[in-house]
Amino acid sequence: MLRWQPKAQRGVASREVYRVRGDGAHPPFLDRAFGTVALLGNSLGFAGDAASDLLDSVLELVAPGGIVALEIAPGPGEHSRYLGRLPSSAVGRLLRAPPAALIPRIAREGFAVDPPRRSEEGEFRRFDPAGLGGELARRGFQVDETIAVAPGLGSLPEAVAAAHRHPRAWSRLLELEESLGRSPDRWSRAAAVLVAASRRSAA
Repeated sequence: MLRWQPKAQRGVASREVYRVRGDGAHPPFLDRAFGTVALLGNSLGFAGDAASDLLDSVLELVAPGGIVALEIAPGPGEHSRYLGRLPSSAVGRLLRAPPAALIPRIAREGFAVDPPRRSEEGEFRRFDPAGLGGELARRGFQVDETIAVAPGLGSLPEAVAAAHRHPRAWSRLLELEESLGRSPDRWSRAAAVLVAASRRSAA
């Protein structure tokens, strides 16, 4: 779904959201019409051989100086070996500590790769963040930020639930995941990576 505010209402505060269904490879909008465009759900990966065309179409929607946010799936995912070997209740208590107290131990024990969640036969493609950054640069964009999603607890739902039960643990978990996710070492095996890039004004 795409969110669209008609030209007549631009610049006017409005809570109304317009949903438009269309072909992502041929979006029904003018080129460079949006200040922010997001392509989430690893749509590029599921586009298979049409990924390059889809990327071109999405980038053409971004106005000069605007931002595009892309979600890709470079790998199967991973999680902290240290947090993964503890009972979920212990993880919930441990996460009440500041992230700086946990990161050295997490770094010492390293990360375990999660098993694949589904068959990857067919058209599915994985994108490397560095390779995507090169593609974006060739198309007149500059990568501003890259972050892996949830490299600490990854696919450990019981530990995530334990952290969610305590407000401070949940807040600290979010800080921890963000801190770990900013490391380039976490990008290549992550099940989800967010890449934000801006269109150079002269492009």
